[in-house]
Amino acid sequence: MKKVVIIGPESTGKSTLCAQLANYYNTSWVPEYARDYLLQHGTSYTYDDLLTIAKGQVALEESHIEKAGHSRVLFIDTNQYVMKVWCEFVYDKCHPWILDQITKRKYDLYLLCDIDLPWVKDILREYPDLTRRQQLYNIYKNILINQSVPWVEISGNYDERLQKAIQAVNDLFAQ
Repeated sequence: MKKVVIIGPESTGKSTLCAQLANYYNTSWVPEYARDYLLQHGTSYTYDDLLTIAKGQVALEESHIEKAGHSRVLFIDTNQYVMKVWCEFVYDKCHPWILDQITKRKYDLYLLCDIDLPWVKDILREYPDLTRRQQLYNIYKNILINQSVPWVEISGNYDERLQKAIQAVNDLFAQ
């Protein structure tokens, strides 16, 4: 099974793209654990909450991998790179467990969502200003440049993003 991770700053269409890709490839996708956690526990999170969220994301991903069976591909809305960025951006440090998971967990492709979509207000979103969104995008891009897994920038309107993502996934299967 190929595992494709969709990452990027908030409000860049990651969840939408995951759902669209899962529908296109007739498979499932792993939602972002943080959304449910923050909706249940409130938006005043701590550094330790981020470790709880990271562990919840891994458990959710593992449960979807088990359920996926013989599926060819699984789409994952965020992973431990996102948790690393979140920890470091907010708290200037990262839990060692998260860093350890980054080295242990293997993926086949990353899709990096650009900030060219309009920011959509949501009770969980924190950074509507373009400066911080650009800063976060650059952090994600630098992470992907410096790791060995293939990645593709995804930009444009929702349809253009879907088409670019489908091409990237098809290219992955053609290798």
